[in-house]
Amino acid sequence: MKKVYLDNASTTAIRPEVIQEMTKIMMDDFGNPSSTHSFGRNAKTIIELSRKNIAKYLNCSAQEIIFTSGGTEGNNWILRSAVEDLKVQRIITSKIEHHAVLYTVLALQSDYHIEVDYVNINPDGSVDLTHLSHLLSEEKKTIVSLMHVNNETGTILDIERVSVICKQYNALFHSDTVQSVGKTEIDLQKNNVDFIVASAHKFHGPKGVGFAFVRKNSGLQPLLFGGEQEKGLRAGTEAAHQISGMAKALSVSYENLEAEREYISGLKIYLINQFEIHFPNFRIVGNREDFYNIINVILPFSQDKTSMLLFNLDMRGIAVSRGSACQSGSIKPSHVLKEIFSETDLKLPNLRISFSHYNTKEDIDLLIESLKTI
Repeated sequence: MKKVYLDNASTTAIRPEVIQEMTKIMMDDFGNPSSTHSFGRNAKTIIELSRKNIAKYLNCSAQEIIFTSGGTEGNNWILRSAVEDLKVQRIITSKIEHHAVLYTVLALQSDYHIEVDYVNINPDGSVDLTHLSHLLSEEKKTIVSLMHVNNETGTILDIERVSVICKQYNALFHSDTVQSVGKTEIDLQKNNVDFIVASAHKFHGPKGVGFAFVRKNSGLQPLLFGGEQEKGLRAGTEAAHQISGMAKALSVSYENLEAEREYISGLKIYLINQFEIHFPNFRIVGNREDFYNIINVILPFSQDKTSMLLFNLDMRGIAVSRGSACQSGSIKPSHVLKEIFSETDLKLPNLRISFSHYNTKEDIDLLIESLKTI
């Protein structure tokens, strides 16, 4: 049975050249980057070259890239330090953020009694920027936290416009860019965003490593205390092989960005065409023009098919999801879809299908044929 992986918003396969890079470093450059002998200096050089490489693709300074364990740590660190150290009094976010943001915000609200405002969501899943401006018109030290590409629907935030709005009202702007780094251009000189986060495993790198962009002179303080690694902002011995693997993955992703984006966009169009032919009453959550590698669809099946849909597809070797992998074991409806769907639509079967350059039209044909038998 051919296995089909269409859940790339959850994680991606590591590129072979990334594995090769990491293996070489694990074998040859195992020194502690904080050690002053040659083994340590070699590891430190690898880390600093990786930092410069990542900064180059985002058009920022290498000093503004801080290595972390991934997006969850980055989001927690930035929001918590904004409240504790930058004396932010209010957080503006949305109810369709990843739980790494939403649960952090709730914890900060409980611990520090700060004000939390949720910006309205339009029927197509996009953020109501008029409402954001209205919320910001009330002068208060504020951080805005809105994700660049929604991980369940693929809806894109205009971060350039949001950064202009935030600057207009002297608000800090943090964006969870986990789904967009490595898959679209992000120019941090053009966008006046203060903080972004990334996870390597979303762009064909290893799990357990990521980075945060922290604009210089932000005043952010560490979440973890210990050694002086990462300019004193993130204690703990750096994993040179993970960091180098991430930098390699990002480099290859950006070098192939245009070709892979065009190819994956073609797969998404092909999938939509196949749905229109075989399931003409299907509906797309959001817009066709949302992010090119994610599509979320409501299927014209009866409600009783909902609970076993993913199981049945998995039995046929097809991996898709109904939303974030971080909550896929939950029987509760997705918090993102809850903000967009009616109560009736929430009960209907839906699928999130997410592509990479490893997918083919044959994969889509197998998905369609499997859905026809359910």
